[in-house]
Amino acid sequence: MRVLITGGKGQLGIELKYLLENYYEVYAWDLEELDITQREKTINEIRSLDPDLVINCAAYTDVDGCEENADLAYKINAYGARNIAVACQEIGSIMVHISTDFVFDGNNDNPYIESDQANPLNIYGKSKLIGEEFVSNLLDKYFIIRTAWLYGAHGDNFIHTMLRLANKKDLLTVVDDQIGSPTYTKDLALVIKKLIATKLYGLYHASNNGQCSWYEFAKKIFEYTNTNVKVKPVTSKEFIRTATRPAYSVLKNYSLEENLNYKMRDWQEALKDYLNSKNEGDRYEN
Repeated sequence: MRVLITGGKGQLGIELKYLLENYYEVYAWDLEELDITQREKTINEIRSLDPDLVINCAAYTDVDGCEENADLAYKINAYGARNIAVACQEIGSIMVHISTDFVFDGNNDNPYIESDQANPLNIYGKSKLIGEEFVSNLLDKYFIIRTAWLYGAHGDNFIHTMLRLANKKDLLTVVDDQIGSPTYTKDLALVIKKLIATKLYGLYHASNNGQCSWYEFAKKIFEYTNTNVKVKPVTSKEFIRTATRPAYSVLKNYSLEENLNYKMRDWQEALKDYLNSKNEGDRYEN
């Protein structure tokens, strides 16, 4: 099977390439090879490659940046996804589209399942939701996968930021009233590998199990790395950002567990694995 990964230089794109190239003929394209906002070029390039499967990891994920550059956010996250879907429709390819917990407003008391009503609070979430709708309306053979608080060995993420700041400061302030599920790219890549081996198309949630606040996440990072730094919990109102975040965006992997009988591991176990892998100097080089 020939697989095309868009956003191939992002942390999930790199992880997927490492994993899937052991099983398939994999092409990982980033912006230099394919600008998904260019409709005709996107369709022509994908048609020329003629992949059996396209995994769309290309996205504008800077949540505050999306708020300040709404046109660009919609071009990439919504219409970029549409352009890929149109190409897949034309050549009969399967499409995997990566989406986000930020399609929800955070007003739930329990983890969100796939059938819960989406109601994004910010441009990032709105643009990603429109991208989902384009994919599901244009294609029959698709997997839309919502994930959350993603981190991996490649590129920047919350863990890198916390450890970098801890080397410079004695006290860090971290938000304690936003709750979610940190998710390791290695675990998400394994889920994608399992799904594409099936014909169980549709919408899926895929995040590591359990939940925490950003403050609790930071505390675990420092605990597991024996980093000595003080961390002060603050509210979202105290830590002003351009874009509003959902207070509670925990995902329940209902469809994944029902359809594949597969349960993702707890976020704390995944975090330990990630940090140990980094320390052991294995394939997760920056």
